[in-house]
Amino acid sequence: MLLGTWNLENLYRPGGEFGPRDKAAYETKLAALAAVVTELDPALLGVQEVGEPEALRDLVGMLPGDWHVALSEHRDGRGIRVGFLSRTELRVLHDTDAFPAKLAPVQSDDEGGTASKSGRGFLAVETDTAAGPLRVAVAHLKSKLLSYPGDRFNPRDEGERARYGAYALYRRAAEATALRALADVLLAGDGRDHDVAVVGDLNDEVQAATTQILLGPPGSEIGTPGFQVKDRGDARRLWNVAPLIPAEQRFSRVNSGRRELIDHILCSHRLVHRVTGAGTGRPEAGSPELPSVGADPQERRGAAGSDHAPVWVRVGD
Repeated sequence: MLLGTWNLENLYRPGGEFGPRDKAAYETKLAALAAVVTELDPALLGVQEVGEPEALRDLVGMLPGDWHVALSEHRDGRGIRVGFLSRTELRVLHDTDAFPAKLAPVQSDDEGGTASKSGRGFLAVETDTAAGPLRVAVAHLKSKLLSYPGDRFNPRDEGERARYGAYALYRRAAEATALRALADVLLAGDGRDHDVAVVGDLNDEVQAATTQILLGPPGSEIGTPGFQVKDRGDARRLWNVAPLIPAEQRFSRVNSGRRELIDHILCSHRLVHRVTGAGTGRPEAGSPELPSVGADPQERRGAAGSDHAPVWVRVGD
């Protein structure tokens, strides 16, 4: 079974504010996305940046075979949301943008505005596999690409850059905390007994504090001596599969010429010990070929394919 996650980058039908400007560019984008999904042939694929449900249906219409789709009802100011494509029927367990009860709103701008919920929803589904039920949550946390008042992508000065970088970090940390709370629900008390995964665009790398929030009890990461040693923390842990990705493939975006792994798959104890392989991009193509993105996301409007590579794992029964 292949489980994956992919940021589809501004999946809108043409003619709107954010999508391709014309039908030809739209069809080129869909064809590029469809080719990758077809080669991946995932059993379940978490997706991000679905701007219009109709656009996702157009994409699914280009894929071979039958697919099931689930989308979050919670979208951000641009209209993008998360969802799933699946070969098997999906049962929606949770669709939420709420912060945990004890987490206060966080500052979001210079005027004292606050964020009291996630910018985009977290969607959790369950599906049946040969090994039993699989529960997966998909997320798209607050971006590191900063925007400023007046729809600017460049700050007036370095003080403004620093403040808005902090506001983005506050939000991403709060969202990671909310996602971890959802993972606790899916684990149902013991990840040694349940197949659970958290997937998505976490907008930061493996060792970032926000990404680490999701892991649960410290220690036991893949590649450390503790990984093969059982302890009580295994019931609540999630393991990031990043160390299993070949080093030359260990990136999912190129930011200003720098390779980053910001899209992740985290697995429960029962699931991670059946992972047989992991990678980014097309399974047979080696290192992904990606464009380098800058601070202005509008520069990519209408571009074919995506500026992210899919991240995937293979799991045995």
